Amino acid sequence: MFRRLLALAVLVYALGFAVFMLSLGGSHDRTAHTDAIVVPTGGAGRIDRGLALMQRNAAKRMLITGVDRDVRPIELAIEYRVSPRLFTCCVDLGREAVDTRSNGEETARWVAAHGYHSVRLVTSSWHMPRARMELGHALNDDVALVGDPVPSEAGLGMLFREYNKYLVRRVALWLGW
Repeated sequence: MFRRLLALAVLVYALGFAVFMLSLGGSHDRTAHTDAIVVPTGGAGRIDRGLALMQRNAAKRMLITGVDRDVRPIELAIEYRVSPRLFTCCVDLGREAVDTRSNGEETARWVAAHGYHSVRLVTSSWHMPRARMELGHALNDDVALVGDPVPSEAGLGMLFREYNKYLVRRVALWLGW
């Protein structure tokens, strides 16, 4: 009996991982206008994509969440080759978040403070399921969330770690932790 339960658990885990892999980089509406763009730090191409969207007027304002306290807006403007005016008018740096869960909490406070009703989440394709789950949990139900994954290469080990983190947080949220 124990062997069958263990085999079933392994099968469910493997099938879940397959579904997780197939969901990465799925189709998303890249043309939709949203009130805000949110970019968690930590992956190549995320900030670039967010800034490009801002330059195309895809949103009113952008939050980069999880920024180190020592980073100044002018440094980011120079690094990403955009006008410092874009940072002055339309980009906020969130400095409180240290992980994906706190990215969601920091973003939810920022969205509520601005009264936004739609948010575009820009993050790595492999990070999107967990980041979207955390942000969706933290936001009010009246805020629409659009995913905009940045294609990114991740090794099998990284994908398994991310899948396991996703599962642990999914269970924790389900249990109300």
